[in-house]
Amino acid sequence: MVQVELSAGTIEYEDTGGDKPALVFIHGLIMDGTLWRHVVDQLRDELRCILPTWPLGGHRIPMNPDADLSLVGVAGLIGEFLGKLDLHDVTLVQNDWGGAQILIGTGDTERVGRVVLTSCEAFDNYPPWPAKIIVASRLVPGGLRAVMAVLDTRLGRRSPVTWGSMSKRPVPTAVMDEWFRPATVDRSIRRDLEKYLGSVPKRARMLEIANRSAQFTKPVLIAWATEDRVMPIAHGRRLAKLFPNARLVEIADSYTLIPEDQPKLLAGAIGDFLGDTRAR
Repeated sequence: MVQVELSAGTIEYEDTGGDKPALVFIHGLIMDGTLWRHVVDQLRDELRCILPTWPLGGHRIPMNPDADLSLVGVAGLIGEFLGKLDLHDVTLVQNDWGGAQILIGTGDTERVGRVVLTSCEAFDNYPPWPAKIIVASRLVPGGLRAVMAVLDTRLGRRSPVTWGSMSKRPVPTAVMDEWFRPATVDRSIRRDLEKYLGSVPKRARMLEIANRSAQFTKPVLIAWATEDRVMPIAHGRRLAKLFPNARLVEIADSYTLIPEDQPKLLAGAIGDFLGDTRAR
C-alpha cells in the first residue's frame, strides 16, 4: 500500500505503476480496492491500475475529525486524488457506489478522460435497499456497531438483505474480513462511516446531480448486470441514453458485484472500450 495526504486525511492505495494509460478504481460501501483484484489481474499488463481505499467504512486509517465525508465530499476526494497524483486522461472505473457520477455532476472533470459505470447507484436509487439498514442503524445508539457484528458472521454476510443480494457467488471470507474489520473494531472508522451515512441527500438533489452529470460528453461505458436485484438494469439502460457519448454492455449471470461474479467479461469490456476510444 502507498499513501497520499488529501484534505480529509490519509488515503491508502495500490498502484501497478508504469507509463501506461491510468485507470482509477472506485469501490462501494464498506469495501476496499480488493473488490477489483480479478479485473486488475486481467488488465495490469497493458494498463496502469490504481486502487484507492475510499473512506466508506473499509478504510484502515481514520480521516481527520473535521473531514467532509458527505456524499459530495467523498466524491470530491476522487478529483483531489487525481490532482495529487498529477494524473491526466484518467479512466474512472466504478462499481456499487455512485461517486463517479457525483464527481462529474458537481466537480472538475478536466483530468477525467473516460468513465466506466458498472452496476452502481444511479438517479434516486440512493441508498439502495440493502444499505438502508446500515443507514438507519446510525439513528440508534450502538446501532452501527451491532450491524458490523452481524456482518462479522457468515449468515449475516450472505443474507438476502445484506451482501447476499450483491453477488451470486460468495465473496471469499478472507476478503470480506478485510472489508468489514476496520468498522468492526475501530470506533474512529465507525465515526467516519456514520458521517457518510448521515449525508443522504433529498431525492430532488440526486436527480439534479444526475441531470448535471449528463453534461459529461467524453466516452462512457455502462456495464450492467442483467440479473441485478439492487441496481436495476433499467437504470443502466437509462444511463446509456442519458450520456451523449455512451455505450451499453449487458452482463449476464451476475448481480451487482460484477468484479466478483464476471471479472473476465468485465475486464474484456473495459479493454475493448479503452482500445476503441483511445484509437479515436
